[in-house]
Amino acid sequence: MLKNYSKYRFIIFTAAVFLFSASALFSQNALSKISNRLSERILTIKANETELVWIFFTDKGKSLNKYFEKPSSVVSPRSLARRAKYYKDRPLIDETDIPVNQGYIEQVEKLGVKVKHKTKWFNGISAYVKKKDIEKIAVLSFVKKIDLVRKFKVNRDIEKPKKINSLPNNLLKLNSINAFNYGFSAAALNQLNIPALQNQGFTGTGITIAVMDAGFSNLSHEVFSNMKIIAKWDFVNNDSVVADQPLPDSGSGSHGTYTLSIIGGFKDGKLIGPAFDANFILAKTENTQSESPIEEDNWLAAAEWADSIGVDVTSTSLGYRDGFDFGFTDYTAADMNGKTTIITKAADMLASKGVVVVNAAGNEGTRLALQQNSLVAPADGDSVIAVGAVTTSGVLASFSSRGPTADGRIKPDVVATGVGVYFANGTPGATTGYFSGSGTSFSCPLTAGVAALILQKHPAWNPMQVREALRMTASNASSPNNNIGWGIINALAASNYSPTAIDDNKNVVPKDFSLDQNYPNPFNPTTRIRYQVKTAGFVSLKVFNILGNKVATLVNREKPAGTFETQFNAEINGRTLPSGVYFYRLTIGDFVSTKKMILAK
Repeated sequence: MLKNYSKYRFIIFTAAVFLFSASALFSQNALSKISNRLSERILTIKANETELVWIFFTDKGKSLNKYFEKPSSVVSPRSLARRAKYYKDRPLIDETDIPVNQGYIEQVEKLGVKVKHKTKWFNGISAYVKKKDIEKIAVLSFVKKIDLVRKFKVNRDIEKPKKINSLPNNLLKLNSINAFNYGFSAAALNQLNIPALQNQGFTGTGITIAVMDAGFSNLSHEVFSNMKIIAKWDFVNNDSVVADQPLPDSGSGSHGTYTLSIIGGFKDGKLIGPAFDANFILAKTENTQSESPIEEDNWLAAAEWADSIGVDVTSTSLGYRDGFDFGFTDYTAADMNGKTTIITKAADMLASKGVVVVNAAGNEGTRLALQQNSLVAPADGDSVIAVGAVTTSGVLASFSSRGPTADGRIKPDVVATGVGVYFANGTPGATTGYFSGSGTSFSCPLTAGVAALILQKHPAWNPMQVREALRMTASNASSPNNNIGWGIINALAASNYSPTAIDDNKNVVPKDFSLDQNYPNPFNPTTRIRYQVKTAGFVSLKVFNILGNKVATLVNREKPAGTFETQFNAEINGRTLPSGVYFYRLTIGDFVSTKKMILAK
């Protein structure tokens, strides 16, 4: 089979070469830079037709020290402060924070390339390129790979809203037991025990949340009157307008309005979100016109923007699985492994930089019920909090996507109210009116709002500790499964939880020296390593390859007694270490402990 595949790829490449240029030989090295998908696509289009492609670069050039000497030149002080909370033994920035080499960009632009987005995390650009120019780009020495940007069409049939004219009687009864008059929000918020936490004064104050969604068509609604929106950007059209725009500059819609009102709206007696006093940034990442595909590079660009601004939590009610435009095959259950899709890699990267990443698990539970899983990317991410949906009586919604991931991890992580959820009217210009709908798109912002309340109460907690608190206090924590994960979240209980190795306990002296197993494991490209120091002393923590050669020094300094955590990034000097087995060794005086970890790309 491998022989046949190689033969097929050779035929495609050879044909592509012929179509590129009849007069010049195309080097094997340049040929290898073009993905199979792009090679196939080249055969079907004319010389002057344009494609949206990824162009990845080999490095970021020279003279990078200036960035490391002044980290605030590449990310905001707020982002640095967020990372400093638990980046105790590593620099606050790494090479993934360094901008893409502008000289490389200018050189490819001279070849007719129109840049759409830059990605410093993956060191490249998305750009519109004519078929006839792909060969010229591929032969450039600093170009590493060229691939198609994936495009797909979203199906929101499950989430179609229904207009609500009056408050149901059961919600009127619920409101009498709470300090706020929650109106339509009462059932969902009470199910998740959110009012009990809000009654303590935790409403999201000081926390910044990024809502990454389709267009925010109606920010004039009454629930947004006092909302603190500090930044907005449309990544579809690359402008600051996230509301309706006339065609062809489309990419607007009501979905973002719905999810934003769920997480942070406030109108006493009508609708109250969990984190109504938080700061918000709005990123429009989808073109919702029925004939227009959604492009994955928009979400990646939004994630990098959110990180650089310094957000604490992201809420994303979208997912990638199938319905792709031609030139792509659909993702399968096997691809939901945490390391295949670029959006999942980006989500995990965002979490590694200190952001709590919350994503809808997906609405494919019924349609893809016979497959190994029905997850959508990036819900399969190792560090992503994937949220499923239940009714207000606690029954799993039939549409809610299920796990496990292809590599065997339990998903979703948790579930929240996702049936009959109320939200603001998304019609442009409407200041009143409310709708209800169902979908993991709506359980996601409720959970993200709870994460914001937890961070307000525990500002030193990192994303994994927030996730641990949500999981371990949920309704099914004693027996997590691939239908509801760890269960229905409990906001108050999660806020009272004591995660392992939290900064609040740094004065508690461990009984022994010890080294924990890294998490996640296997990993790509980052993992966390926790260790305990019984008495103050010189601590060394190093990473070795299977040949015994040192590849990284993570800690090499005096440390007081306490529990510590550091991160290992397999991307070193712009290049990722090969997949395989690595060892990390902790040395503290006479104490030596070594453990094994696996880098799986």
